[in-house]
Amino acid sequence: MANHASAKKRIRQTNRRTQINGSRRSSVRTYVRKVEEAIESANHEAASTALRVAEPQLARGAQKGVIDRNMMRRKLSRLSVRVKKLKS
Repeated sequence: MANHASAKKRIRQTNRRTQINGSRRSSVRTYVRKVEEAIESANHEAASTALRVAEPQLARGAQKGVIDRNMMRRKLSRLSVRVKKLKS
């Protein structure tokens, strides 16, 4: 257990950040899941709308360090390819 005041503060900060990051990560996953559900329903307009909503959320997650920047780019790329396939 921490004995120094600075170590105790660091533990408090870490716990707070862990909660916030978990909430953000969950939010990002929810937006991605909504896009995937729209793709599964084969509705191009719903899928493209969901993708437009999810894109800034993914970018914000990467900016905050919750998800990796390359992971965000890979997810957006793969989702957009799947949405484009629905159009044809």
